[in-house]
This record gives sequence, structure tokens and C-alpha cells, in this order.
Amino acid sequence: MTINRYLRLIAGSFVLLSVALAHFVSPWFLLFTAFVGLNQVQSAFSNRCLMMALLRRLKVRDDTGGSHSC
Repeated sequence: MTINRYLRLIAGSFVLLSVALAHFVSPWFLLFTAFVGLNQVQSAFSNRCLMMALLRRLKVRDDTGGSHSC
């Protein structure tokens, strides 16, 4: 699996997890959903993504040439 697929898998999993936690535990977990969304928006403008940097450090195969953000 490539870095972009891992990134989409992780972001989607975080959103689904936080929505489930908001439903079953506390609505405050929706703040985590908002954080994931805000991180994706900021990465579109800044071309920096902490999760992609982490995945690159873990030597995940990068099909983008290392130039794309979240």
C-alpha cells in the first residue's frame, strides 16, 4: 500500500472512530472530527502534513515523489 492510501485510511478511520465515540460516549469527541478536517484544510494550503511526515519516516512507499500534502 502506498502513502496516499494509508493517509486516506487513517483519516477516514479517525473520523469514523470519533463519530462513534461522540455517539456512544460524549458529543465532545466531535472536536476530534473537527481537528482531522482542519488538519486536512491547513495541509491543502501549507503543503505540510504531520501524518505524511510520520509515514515517510516509517518508510512507507511514497508514490508521489514526496511532494504532496494530505
